[in-house]
Amino acid sequence: MIVYAECTFFIPDVHSLKEKRSVLKRMTDRVKNEFNISVAEIDHQDLWQRTTIALVSVASAKDSAEGEVRRAIRFLESNPEWEMTEQLFDYY
Repeated sequence: MIVYAECTFFIPDVHSLKEKRSVLKRMTDRVKNEFNISVAEIDHQDLWQRTTIALVSVASAKDSAEGEVRRAIRFLESNPEWEMTEQLFDYY
């Protein structure tokens, strides 16, 4: 089972692409290290206060893959530097 999620975040306190990349890199690195998922920025690379991140988990059971993605999303949401504005889930 493959579980795919997209999350769009608004980052209100950054004022440059460099600041945005710093926040984004810190969070994506932590997600990669703490959860068994792949994560990457997939949209809004040229905007400094907005990003869309894709998360993917592969497992033999849907519940395992979905649980891992949901835990990673909760972790991302816990960052006070940004706020989630959109979320999309898909299953393959």
